[in-house]
Amino acid sequence: MYEGFKSFHSSIAYLTVLLCVITMVYTLLSFFTSKIYSPLNKKFAFYTLIAVHLQILLGLILYFISPNGISAASSGFMKDATMRFQIIEHPLTMIIAAVLITIGYSKSKRQVNESKGLTTVLIYFGIGVLLILLRIPWNVWPALN
Repeated sequence: MYEGFKSFHSSIAYLTVLLCVITMVYTLLSFFTSKIYSPLNKKFAFYTLIAVHLQILLGLILYFISPNGISAASSGFMKDATMRFQIIEHPLTMIIAAVLITIGYSKSKRQVNESKGLTTVLIYFGIGVLLILLRIPWNVWPALN
């Protein structure tokens, strides 16, 4: 069961990163050209939101069933950089990123001025995507090894 969740979490991560990049690039292009928060912008943002939430759900399940998750926390795990990354840094940063993306999506839907919707997505999604990219364990991604 653990291996299945781990594989699914890793597989969906590629889709999530791809959607994050597509959303950011398309929003930047819209911002610099038309300045209209179009239905396509909203769809990209929505699909990115879904992918990020799915990642968080899978990650939280893994956090509790993984031998490297919460069960690996001991009195000296903060001294070990790898364990600290797996138990504290990666999960906490990803949750913060998901919260920022969720706030950005919710705020952008309520914007009356459509150019402000683009700005909202750029700010919140930008910070969230940056956090995601900073805390992905790049050394264990299969396609990169």
